Amino acid sequence: MVQTALTQARALERPSMAEMLQRAPSVQRFWNDNARLFKDAWTEWETVEKDSDLILDSTIFDPRLRSAIEQTWKDPSQESTVRSLWEEVFPGVYKTQFFDVEKLSVLRRYMDTVAQADIPLRAPYGISLNRGGAMLDPRSEGYLAAPNFQHFYAELMNRYMRPVSRLLFPDIVGFDTQTFGFSIQWSADTADRSLRPHSDASSVTLNINFNLPDEAFSGSAVSFIDSETRRVEKLTFEPGTALIHHGRVPHASEPITEGQRSNFVFWLYGDRMQIPHESAPYTEVDAHTRWSESTSAPDNHAPF
Repeated sequence: MVQTALTQARALERPSMAEMLQRAPSVQRFWNDNARLFKDAWTEWETVEKDSDLILDSTIFDPRLRSAIEQTWKDPSQESTVRSLWEEVFPGVYKTQFFDVEKLSVLRRYMDTVAQADIPLRAPYGISLNRGGAMLDPRSEGYLAAPNFQHFYAELMNRYMRPVSRLLFPDIVGFDTQTFGFSIQWSADTADRSLRPHSDASSVTLNINFNLPDEAFSGSAVSFIDSETRRVEKLTFEPGTALIHHGRVPHASEPITEGQRSNFVFWLYGDRMQIPHESAPYTEVDAHTRWSESTSAPDNHAPF
């Protein structure tokens, strides 16, 4: 009997948690040797598991944000409407309602179904290993290669995150050609409860919560640190809200004490992982440039 890609992928012996944490060479070989198989398996899985109630599309974005974004792509002079939706909640950190609370159940059920697919999916082991998360960008081995998700991810990065980042942080233009993303899950009953203070290897970081309204949690605030004044501010997430900031802004995830927090983390940076230097001079661009597609081809550089 000929095995399908999905059956083959599910039957593979996976690297152990210890091997992943130690970055064992066998782990890299596992992802590289099976890259084509995993991509085919996710495509097959999406066909087998096809559910008209679990389609990710633009209706998942908050209606006000979606309307403002769509209008500004048609007429970049309207970008002030997009800007007005982002509140500065800490110096250089902005917050908005990014996903529609009424549609969050679709996104959450989709990601829960992904977690149950039994296809090897690489967890984000960068600063630490987050067992409940997954790599999302094609530049990452073991990424979530389901075609519907990848279409949704590309729209979010190219039509939403990049122009918004250029609008809020004008110094990142030109350092925003490449994308990177992963999901994380902090849970009070696992080892994954917090993340120490750090900065990101990104020009811009977008952190979006996708907890459901009835999925309460305690703790797990993101603490931001002002490099000049040393002021610390603990910011919390409501369902579907997002925080966006320069990657260089120091921040930490405080310990979660009850429940579970699920987030997407998205990065932009330049070719070969270049990011703008703080206080370096830059040239302002006009609205039409901000609201234009990147022409750079994806490269193979990934932070982790």
